[in-house]
Amino acid sequence: MDTDKIYGFNFPTPIRFGAGAINELPDYLLRNGLNRPLLVTDPTIAELPFFKEIQRKLTGRGIDVIVFHDLHKNPVKSDVLQGGDVYRGNNRDSIIGVGGGAALDVARAIALRSHHHRDLFDYDDLIGGDIYVTNEIPHLITVPTTAGTGSEVGRSAIISEDETKKKRILFSPRLMAKIVFADPLLTMDLPAFVTAATGIDALTHNMEAYLAKGYHPMCDGIALEGMAMVATAIEKATKESDLQSRSKMLLASLMGAVAFQKGLGIVHSLAHPLSSLLDTHHGLANAINLPYGMQFNYAGFEDRFDKMAVALGIGNNAGDKVVDYLFELNTRLDLPTHLSSIGVQKQHLAPLSELAYADFCHPSNPKPVTTEDFLAIYETAF
Repeated sequence: MDTDKIYGFNFPTPIRFGAGAINELPDYLLRNGLNRPLLVTDPTIAELPFFKEIQRKLTGRGIDVIVFHDLHKNPVKSDVLQGGDVYRGNNRDSIIGVGGGAALDVARAIALRSHHHRDLFDYDDLIGGDIYVTNEIPHLITVPTTAGTGSEVGRSAIISEDETKKKRILFSPRLMAKIVFADPLLTMDLPAFVTAATGIDALTHNMEAYLAKGYHPMCDGIALEGMAMVATAIEKATKESDLQSRSKMLLASLMGAVAFQKGLGIVHSLAHPLSSLLDTHHGLANAINLPYGMQFNYAGFEDRFDKMAVALGIGNNAGDKVVDYLFELNTRLDLPTHLSSIGVQKQHLAPLSELAYADFCHPSNPKPVTTEDFLAIYETAF
């Protein structure tokens, strides 16, 4: 990869990728007649120098910028409603999401909310709510600042209920960004923990997409290459942070989110309840559960694990070593491997299992999963 080059991709949405890609944003807005964007980010990023620089470059070109950053790290409905009010109340003409999964999900949900006024969760994909997505969607631009969720290329937003914290999925192909500016320079200063946890999130997306039920060789090929990129780059990005490794991790994140059009699986269903119930960082929740979920899926899918082992650099006919590899990778990245180390207590396991079974990801897992299976996995991981 030439780190001095800006690459042009169009799968599934136009992506401007490369060091300095963010500098193209002002010209893009003006070229498209947009000069009143709402910048959506989280409270931490809102105070960082690179975000202030993005604002400065936009305002320096006469673009009227308003920032919305009042959102939770696991976004809730009230965040979206408030953001929608800011969008409409300030006569905005576009939305730019800048950040990780939380900010990008809220940006996408605000885009939905701006001209759709039913109850927000009437648009929940699990109840067929996408049929109500019929009105205009504001011009949405996404700028990822972590290499994990891949939300920048997504068509959905995961938003929780304020009271129960149950996660709801707002989906429509019309919610895809018009363009993505993926600049690895924006990820260079991420702390080691965030790099590692979000990086394992990207790995989980690629692995679960590859194993998911259904036939989709395009997604399978993308997922395998995404795994290979993570395997060669995640440790260096975490410990040394050079541009090449950061670039690979950002691409692997994009690729994982493209691939999981095919589906996700048991690991995400194990992870989501930890965020809902205990406010656990999503990447960390995936990191802890990934080896245990893969252990559950191994029998009967040995050929797929053999191919993943090759992608991960473990070797040929080495699918039985993938689980150990994942445990060792967590250790090398200073990530925990047991639930008890992040504050989970025995009494949490039963309610976590119920939430996991109610989650929307495991129906595409290659094996069916029961509440009892989830409880057994949580107990093993405890």
